[in-house]
Amino acid sequence: MTFKYKNVYLNETTIVAGPYEQQGPLAHTFDKTYDNLYFNKKTFEQAESKLIEESVELLLYKVKKIKSDIDIHIGGDLLNQLTATNYASRNIGIPLLGVYSACATSVEGLIVGSNMLDAGQIKNCVVTVSSHNASAEKQFRYPVEYGGPKRLTSTFTSTAGCSAYLSYNRCGVKIDSATVGVVQDLGITDTYHMGAVMAPSAAYVIRKHLVDTKRDANYYDLILTGDLGIYGLNILKELLQTDYHIRINNLEDAATLIFDSDKNKDVHAGGSGPSCLPLVAYGDVMQKMQRGELKKVLLVATGALMSPTMVNQKLSIPAIAHAISLEALV
Repeated sequence: MTFKYKNVYLNETTIVAGPYEQQGPLAHTFDKTYDNLYFNKKTFEQAESKLIEESVELLLYKVKKIKSDIDIHIGGDLLNQLTATNYASRNIGIPLLGVYSACATSVEGLIVGSNMLDAGQIKNCVVTVSSHNASAEKQFRYPVEYGGPKRLTSTFTSTAGCSAYLSYNRCGVKIDSATVGVVQDLGITDTYHMGAVMAPSAAYVIRKHLVDTKRDANYYDLILTGDLGIYGLNILKELLQTDYHIRINNLEDAATLIFDSDKNKDVHAGGSGPSCLPLVAYGDVMQKMQRGELKKVLLVATGALMSPTMVNQKLSIPAIAHAISLEALV
């Protein structure tokens, strides 16, 4: 399903990132970074909640709003029961809608907020996502202290809290349209190859968006996928060409842009996590659109809906992807 919006704008964004992201090529586009994974908290989970709180505080400062000015907070993360978001929300104090599409949560949140604005139900909203390398590893695989080796196809969960402010105010970038994806499952069971798991869902939603909007593949200056990584991006390109006869010249993946893989071999195939796409989109891409260097951008957040319980039952891993179209105002 594709939605077309009349008067919805992504006015402002903030990024609070961790130490690995701080060492990457896009660090200059972030609002704040930390040089360790604890952020002056006792646990990684508490640290992740702090990322969300600080990103919201910085966002409100930028848009000159206080918490009572915001109609709704839409947020999600990777942890069970949306732990990071819910605990952060205790201090944020804005009515909360928790959302989850794994690493596709960022665009899902933007779609929910845009639909509510377009329907006239709210006048503004804050959309947040977060992920933390150590808290995610502990939940989905092994604690980082375990030191288990990983395959080259593995991705490295990004550490960041990312927030966006949406309203009717004509500034920032325009949210033009959005397409909700369909869960895809090709029977892959390899938990260390999330790019292969998610590539089919990305291919599907890109094609669906282009068909629904009647646009050519190269209508966009940039199509930025979420966290497929090096190998997943190559699989996506092949799927688009062989299954849908679509060749995209301006297709990039956020996972391959966040880290300097030459300096940090731990990242393997690149980044991942709900904050992966916003780490690129809310900083570098947003700034380029405001400068007029990019005019039309399609963000495609990808999510592997992996449950350790179901993987232990030898079931395959389903995936989802959602797309949202942004247009520069300059």
